[in-house]
Amino acid sequence: MKQSLANSRSGMRQPEHEVVIVGSGFAGIGAGIRLRQAGITSFVMLESADDLGGTWRDNHYPGIAVDIPSSTYSFSFEQNPNWSRVFAPGRELFAYAHHCVDKYGLRPHLRFNTRVEKTVFDEVNRLWEVHDQAGRVMTTRFVISATGYLTQPKNPDIPGIETFSRPILHTARWDHALDLAGKRVGVIGTGATAVQLVPTIAPVVKQMHVFQRTPIWIFPKPDADMPHLLQRLYKRLPVAQHSARLATNLTTEMIMVLGVVYTKQMKPLVKAVEAICLKHLKDQVKDPEVRRKLTPQYGFGCKRPSFSSEYLKAFNRGNVELVTEGIERITPTGVVTRDGVERELDVLVCATGFKVFEEGNTPTYKVYGVNGLELGQFWDEQRYQSYQGASVPDFPNYFTVMGPYATTGASWFAMIESQMAHIMRCLVTARDRKATWVEIRRDVHDAYFDEIKRRQLSTVFYNNHCGGANSYYFDRHGDAPFLRPSSGLELWVRSRYFPISNYRFA
Repeated sequence: MKQSLANSRSGMRQPEHEVVIVGSGFAGIGAGIRLRQAGITSFVMLESADDLGGTWRDNHYPGIAVDIPSSTYSFSFEQNPNWSRVFAPGRELFAYAHHCVDKYGLRPHLRFNTRVEKTVFDEVNRLWEVHDQAGRVMTTRFVISATGYLTQPKNPDIPGIETFSRPILHTARWDHALDLAGKRVGVIGTGATAVQLVPTIAPVVKQMHVFQRTPIWIFPKPDADMPHLLQRLYKRLPVAQHSARLATNLTTEMIMVLGVVYTKQMKPLVKAVEAICLKHLKDQVKDPEVRRKLTPQYGFGCKRPSFSSEYLKAFNRGNVELVTEGIERITPTGVVTRDGVERELDVLVCATGFKVFEEGNTPTYKVYGVNGLELGQFWDEQRYQSYQGASVPDFPNYFTVMGPYATTGASWFAMIESQMAHIMRCLVTARDRKATWVEIRRDVHDAYFDEIKRRQLSTVFYNNHCGGANSYYFDRHGDAPFLRPSSGLELWVRSRYFPISNYRFA
C-alpha cells in the first residue's frame, strides 16, 4: 500500500481526508481518476446538486451538443467509440460522465447535496476546514477546487424583467414541461448556446424574436451521424480513434487557439479564418441587411466563436426575426426595444450565459488562506492571477483545476488533464517528502504573472478590435483571465516539467 500523504507527527490535528475535491463535473471527475491512479484513496468529491456532470447535468436545452468534435471533447485515456455523431449531443456527454465515474470507481467518493460555503486554512495543523450549507465541517489536508467557470447562470440586467408575467427560462435551467409549439418566443442572447437553441426550436414556434447585442463568428460545422462501421473500427482498433483525435485536436488548436493566442504573429491565419466565416454567412443568409446585422465588427476570437451549419439559416425563416435595436425594457407581456416597438411574447428565453470571472463565482465559495486572506476578494481587488492556473501564494495545500489563465488547448479535457498532471506532481512530492504544507513561491508566482501580462499583448484581445465584443473572456479589470496565452502543446509540457522547486514543501 502506498504511503499516505498525511504526516502523523504527534500533537498535530490529523485531517479526516487527504483530499477534498469540490465539484463533480468533468474537472472533478478527472481529479478523482488521477488520485485513484496515484494510489490516493482518502478523498471525497463534494457536489452541491443531486447528481454529477456539472455543465452537462445543468444544460439540457433543445439542441445542446458539443461544439468541437467528440473525439477531442473527451479524456485522452478514455475514448468513447460509441458517439452517435461527430459532434455528440449533450445527453451523451452526461452519460459519458457517469460512465467515467463508474469505470474508475469514483461513486463511493461522491457526496451529493453538499454545497461548500467556505474553506478555512488551519495554519497550526496545516489542514483545511471545509464548511457546507448544513453547518457541517470536515477537515482535509488538500483541497482541489473543480467548480468550473460555467456554473452560475447570468440573467440579463434589463429594467422590468421581474415584471414579465409569462414563463421565463434561462437555458441552463430549461423546463421540458413547457411546450413551445405555437408560441411567440423571445430569445435574449446570441452566443454559443443560442447558436444551438435557435435553429432547434424555430420549426415548432409560431414566432421567434432573437434579440442580438453582439453577433458571433460562426464557422461551418461538419457534423454527421457516426457510421456503424467506424464505431466498430474504433472498438476493435483503438489506435484508429486516437489518430482521429489527433487530427481533430490539431484542427481545433489551429482554429480556436493559435489564431487567438498568437494573433499578432499569425494575422494571415486569423484573416483566413474570418474569410471562411464570412463566406459561410454569405452562403447561408439570403437577406443582405440581415447578413450585415449578423456580421461581427470585432476580430475572430475576441469572444467565443462557434460552429454551426444551421443557426444562420434560421434567419431565412419567415417566423424568425433578428432584432438589433437594443432592449429598452421588459413589460409584463413583452419586450420594448429602443425604437419604441413592443413585441408581445408568450415565453422569454435568456441565453445569456454565466458569471465567469466575478467575485462569488470563481470560486463559488469563500476561501480563507494564511492570515485570513480571502481568495475571491483578493482576485477581485488585485486582478485574477495564479501560477499556471493551479495555485496562489498564501493559499497552501489549495489547488484549482480552472484557475485564472488555466484554459488553452484543443478542449476542456486537454486542460483538465494537464492541470491534474501539475497538481499530482505537487501531491506526490508532498507524499514522498512527508510534507504537510505545499505552497507556490511568491517570486515564482509573480514572475509567471508578469510573463502572462507580456504574452497577452500578442493575443487577439489586444490586436483585433475587441472593444465591442461584450465577451465573458474579460473581467472587470480589463484582463482576459479565461485564456492562457500559450499553445496546448506548451500547456502539456509546462504542467509536467515545471521545476518542483517552484513550490515550498514543509
